[in-house]
Amino acid sequence: MAIYRLLQNSGMRPEEISSITAAYEQALHTLCVKDRDDPLTEMIAKKIIKIAQTDVRDPAEISALAIKELEMR
Repeated sequence: MAIYRLLQNSGMRPEEISSITAAYEQALHTLCVKDRDDPLTEMIAKKIIKIAQTDVRDPAEISALAIKELEMR
């Protein structure tokens, strides 16, 4: 899955990775993305990571912000 590949050598702490992966899973669920090989998953993963780097820590908030930004495109 895209998020795990992107985070593999990120150097982030385990709690950061846990928050990011939870946000990613929530976003996929909300957007009804079931095919983990869908190119959309990588776009979602990158957006989730970008938002998490702004010090937003709550997975639900990260997910909501990512979905909002993706809808604006």
